[in-house]
Amino acid sequence: MKYTKLQRALAFLGIVILVGMYLVTLILGLTGSKDTVGLLMASFACTVIIPGLIYGMMLVSRVLSGRGVSSEDSSDSSENGNEVSEKDSDQ
Repeated sequence: MKYTKLQRALAFLGIVILVGMYLVTLILGLTGSKDTVGLLMASFACTVIIPGLIYGMMLVSRVLSGRGVSSEDSSDSSENGNEVSEKDSDQ
């Protein structure tokens, strides 16, 4: 799969944000800030949420642009589904 420059830039931006959050949490942890635990939990949450949002946006953009969905695939799957249900109903 070939990635566009925009996708590469957004991936790099996501990496920079996550690494930056961990560095801020580490620095505040070493200085003894009272907000360290909350920031650490936010960093852990964003470690899951940010890649999930990026994946979701890429999935939605692919579906809306029509890539990844072909009319032949959807018609084949519906025909196969009918054949299976007819065989199952005979038994």
